[in-house]
Parts: sequence; C-alpha cells; structure tokens
Amino acid sequence: MRFRSFGQYGIYLAFLIICLVLAFSTPRFFTVSNLLTIGNQVSINALLAFGVTFVIITGGIDLSLGSMVAVTGVVAATFAHPDTYPVIVPIVIGLGAGLGIGAFNGFVVTKSKVPPFIVTLGTMTIGRGLALILSKGRPVSNLSDSFNFIGGGNVLGIPFPIIILIVAFIVCSILLNKTILGRYMYAVGGNEPAARASGIRVNNVKMWVYTICGILSAMGGILLTSRITTGQPNAGAGFELDAIAAAIIGGTSTSGGTGTMTGTLIGALLIGVISNSLDLLNVTSYYQQVVMGVIIIGAVVLDSMGKKS
Repeated sequence: MRFRSFGQYGIYLAFLIICLVLAFSTPRFFTVSNLLTIGNQVSINALLAFGVTFVIITGGIDLSLGSMVAVTGVVAATFAHPDTYPVIVPIVIGLGAGLGIGAFNGFVVTKSKVPPFIVTLGTMTIGRGLALILSKGRPVSNLSDSFNFIGGGNVLGIPFPIIILIVAFIVCSILLNKTILGRYMYAVGGNEPAARASGIRVNNVKMWVYTICGILSAMGGILLTSRITTGQPNAGAGFELDAIAAAIIGGTSTSGGTGTMTGTLIGALLIGVISNSLDLLNVTSYYQQVVMGVIIIGAVVLDSMGKKS
C-alpha cells in the first residue's frame, strides 16, 4: 500500500527535489526569465500530453500526434497570410482539421476493432503525407503578425502560449474530473466489459477522446507554426513520444483506468526542466534522450510494481 502511494505521488516529490537541486547547482535556473522560457517550451508538449492522457486512460494510444501537429500547422498557415483572412479563420480551420483527424482515428478504432496502435500508426503516416502534399513539400511562410502573436507574443510579460496552456489545463481537468464523460473514461479504461454491461456507450466515449486529442494536437500545431512563423510539413517529428512520456511519467497507467491532468502537467514540466537544466549545465543534447528513456522506463516500472503491491 505504501508503494502504491509512492507511485501516485512520487512524481511530485521527484519534481520538487530536481528543482531544488537545480536551484543550488545553477543560479540561472530560478530566474523569472528562465522559468517563463521553460513554460513556453513545455506548452506544446503539454497540450499534446493532455490529449493523449484522455486516450490512454480509456486503454488506447495515439501515435499520430506529431503528424497532426504538422498537417494542422500547414493547414492553418495556408489561411494565415497577411491581408487575407481574420486570424480566427486559420485558427478555426486548423482546429477543424485536428478534429477531423481525431474523429477519423476514433471511428476506425471503434468500428474496425483494429488495435489503436496500428490505426494511429497508419494515421501518423497519412498525416505526414498530407502535410507534404498540401505544402508541396515546402514551408508555408509569410504569415500575418496577428497569427504569429499566438506563439510568439506575450500579455503583461507572460508568453501567450503559457496562457493557452493554463486555460487548456483547467478545461481538461474539469472535463476529466467534473463531467460524466470523464467518469466514463475511467470506467472504460478500468474495465471495458463492465462499462458496457452498465450501459456506457463505450464506442462513443472512445470517439470523444480521440476527437479531443485531435483538437489539442491541432492547438499544439498552431502554436508551433506561429512560433516558428512557418508551416513546416516535417514539423512535430517525435512529438508523440514526448507527449506519451509526459503522460506516463505523470502517472497515467498504460493499462488504462488511471491518470490525472495534474500528473501529466508535472510530467511535461519535468521533461522541460531536465532539458533546460542540461542546457544550462552545458551538457550535450545527446544525453537528454538517454535521461528521458531512463525516466520513462522507471515510471512504467513503478506503475507496474504499484499495481502488484
């Protein structure tokens, strides 16, 4: 029982200890500018991680996140040129593209009974191809200042992506913890046959989670496109791994039925803090992937041992 409690709350303790160690090892870590930089850098991964947390809680997985970032970014950039459309147009169209891809994932998963790993692996390839087709293999540039503000602007000194991240966290937390759909997600992931027997429309729940995941991925795609001021068809490569890592590190169980948005946020922040600290300590970026791999394996091991205790 004690080990299960550590598995649930160990991530918070680990995050606190790492921050304290870094505060003593490098004075630059706890400066306001560096903390804002971490939040800004983490925002995209956290948005994707929130989406995939919903999916993993229901017992699924989504490997198409990175490709959705690319294709939604290209779509949004296509409508974000100066003196063409109001900024709301590329935002809505980009989010709509993410909604459509997410709904497609959910439809295929629920109707074909093919494992989500295979379905989203296929969608990952399709999405990347669509991004290349729509952009003709070239970056979509010359974006309006109002669109570029989304990923590069600030409000009262706070980067706008951090504001978006905070709002998304609040909305996702409410959805997961305070709504019937959120309770159904836990029920489906915890015991799908029992959920069906109790009258829960499992397929509808899965459709919702993949669709929500698509929308959040599109938000990440729009943020990234705005930040780098171009729609890159090759953007988002590997983003799905970082997002899944953040969810798992934050305590979302790979077998479904367990997970919180707070844990996922801490997981994303932990990844960002470690990456930032290695940069501050002048450690080569190659070691970051090794460290992340060790942390992911450790998180999964703790999750497995917590279930057995």
